[in-house]
Amino acid sequence: MLRRYPDVEAANLQAWDATDTLLLEAAANLLTTESDVAVIGDRYGALTLGLLSGIASPGPARVRVHQDLITGEHALRNNAAALGIDTAFDQLPLGAALLGGADLVLLQLPKTLAELEEISDAVARHASPGTTLLAGGRIKHMSLGMNAVLGRYFDAVQPQLARQKSRLLVASGPKPVAPDPQYPVTEHNTELDLDICAHGAVFAGTRLDIGTRFLLEFLPEIPGARRAVDLGCGTGILAAMYARSHPEAAVIATDQSAAAVASARATAKANGLAGQITVLQDDAMSSLPAGSADLILLNPPFHLGASVHAGAGIKMFEAAARVLAPGAELWTVFNSHLHYLPALERLVGPTRVKGRNPKFTVAVSVKNHGR
Repeated sequence: MLRRYPDVEAANLQAWDATDTLLLEAAANLLTTESDVAVIGDRYGALTLGLLSGIASPGPARVRVHQDLITGEHALRNNAAALGIDTAFDQLPLGAALLGGADLVLLQLPKTLAELEEISDAVARHASPGTTLLAGGRIKHMSLGMNAVLGRYFDAVQPQLARQKSRLLVASGPKPVAPDPQYPVTEHNTELDLDICAHGAVFAGTRLDIGTRFLLEFLPEIPGARRAVDLGCGTGILAAMYARSHPEAAVIATDQSAAAVASARATAKANGLAGQITVLQDDAMSSLPAGSADLILLNPPFHLGASVHAGAGIKMFEAAARVLAPGAELWTVFNSHLHYLPALERLVGPTRVKGRNPKFTVAVSVKNHGR
């Protein structure tokens, strides 16, 4: 049985869904032992391991796979080791190394059209001219816009009959693409006087999301720190704004998403802050030493995949409690309906509300010396 670990696990959170089954069944009709297969968006390894374990027989000898989240990468390796097939795949970034020469691509459809656009461009740009893209998703999360995006990059896009509340789109005949990829896109935010860079998979794209905007209202009150962390950095807006206002600080921008990390790195560079901001892909700061941060800024997600779930925030609070130095502060902005204050008080330390608006709460938690 596949697990989500080290991602959040709960009774209502699964490591696979019916879309994985549909994709593997469709792939079985196209596969030979000579097939060159790439997998994109394999959340916890169901597709990669299904291919390699012979569920879609005859399976390929090896699979190249891209997962945006580092938790998904780790889960795939953990699940593969449990099945004894941990050497038969390569985990690669989205690009030529992943897709070069691929004649079959399996895709769990992403949440946003921007991410699908970036993926479609990469497949059309790098895969074999005869490649087939099998793209699947849960019907409730699919839209006609997905067909339109795929239609810009492939000659044929064929929706399949729905089954078990999932549907496949089969795309073939990659079209010529522009010489240079359009991602990351860059937009100047006049409100912040900041150039924001974003890859397709990043939440809010180049926009300033309203939670971050509210936390930035308190930037003049956020103390100076020698070592500050923007946890769950997204495009790196908080890291950039803090670094600009505190040029003496060494800032780490970290996220579990490869697209977010690439975006934050580009944002730092675009604003002349690359020398001050270190960007790191990590699972809840697991590679940072305990007690190493003097300040953490956090705008936690309230979704795990397509599910509304508080687990991601709780995991980040626990991580902050470990990484903060005694007496250091965690500044958090969160949707008020999540009622995070008791968890912050319990996991980090004394917590006070700095501000509320109709949707969000900004809280400051001080790391207890005894924790």
